[in-house]
Amino acid sequence: MINEFRGKYYFLSNFYMAPFIYKGISYLNAEAAFQSAKCMKPEDRQKFSLLPPAEAKRFGKKVLLRPDWETYKFGVMREVIRAKFEQNPDLAQKLLDTDPQHLIEGNHWHDNIYGICYCNKCQGVKGKNVLGKILMEERASLKKERIKTTS
Repeated sequence: MINEFRGKYYFLSNFYMAPFIYKGISYLNAEAAFQSAKCMKPEDRQKFSLLPPAEAKRFGKKVLLRPDWETYKFGVMREVIRAKFEQNPDLAQKLLDTDPQHLIEGNHWHDNIYGICYCNKCQGVKGKNVLGKILMEERASLKKERIKTTS
């Protein structure tokens, strides 16, 4: 099991610097692409393109949320993760190399939606680990595509 995205597994984090294009805009990292999707207007999304991940996360908390964000956000995360790994073949291989390990976005910043928080305050809270699950789905998809192309 990989229970946090640090060190050798930092590439799994949305804060990892891995440039890619999402919805026609170049981003430096997955966090910026994800946060930008909160905006309705493409010109507002563009403002995230050169932001480092922590700054993108802070800026994302200040934007006017698209009205359907709560129903839209998990789909966005899937699209962002797919773009990150499809456009960075070295990272796709590293993701494949984690197979068959269970991926958990372990943290200490109280994120029990996209990950599982291990702090004392969150003991007893069942984290959803949405990011970990999406990464495992992407890994399975990449594996399936590799099998198709080699057969």
